Amino acid sequence: MQQAISLANMAINKKNWSAARYALSRARVLADALPTNVAVPERERLAAARKRFAARNTPAAKKVKQAKATAAKRAGGKKSAPKKSTTKKAAAQPKPAPVRDLGDRFINRAALGYGPTNETR
Repeated sequence: MQQAISLANMAINKKNWSAARYALSRARVLADALPTNVAVPERERLAAARKRFAARNTPAAKKVKQAKATAAKRAGGKKSAPKKSTTKKAAAQPKPAPVRDLGDRFINRAALGYGPTNETR
């Protein structure tokens, strides 16, 4: 029973709702099989886990999450820079391939068979 409750708590913490539902149902079956006066602390833990599971999509849970988010924002130091959207740049125009700069090179036309280079026409 303790193992089923701890599995349910881990699944709730990870927001794995299907696993949490299954673990809670297993723990409930085990708790129902035992007499009422046995395993009282486990029943309390199970009730607390059920309450956390039930509050996952309620307005109260959303308010708690929102309060935590605003508290975290106030605690931070520097503000992060706004992110630039890359979708417009990618769709606008692709960059051309870079042109290799060959520098100032002189072609020896005489070696290529074109005659002397100092000749003017």
